[in-house]
Amino acid sequence: MSWIILFFAGLFEVAWAVGLKYTDGFSRPIPSLLTVAAMLVSLLLLGLAMKQLPLGTAYAIWTGIGAIGTVIAGIILFGESMALIRLASVALIICGLLGLKLSH
Repeated sequence: MSWIILFFAGLFEVAWAVGLKYTDGFSRPIPSLLTVAAMLVSLLLLGLAMKQLPLGTAYAIWTGIGAIGTVIAGIILFGESMALIRLASVALIICGLLGLKLSH
């Protein structure tokens, strides 16, 4: 169950990272409120997952999900580059996350 909670914590990290783009420096109230709410949910879920999972593994996977998800969101929502080096870098992050999961 902790892995599922951690996965959702990572998704909420993606949500708040993307939300930051829409807050316009926290000058837009609704996007700012939603972004802060996503931050809180993400941290709450991360904390719950860490009850069962090692700190280093949980934190690295949380940030990895956030990094991968934000790159994908940037490509889809903002037309960011799909350069081969970016995609290869994401693949390396995925390999690292799998290694952490398998070593747990």
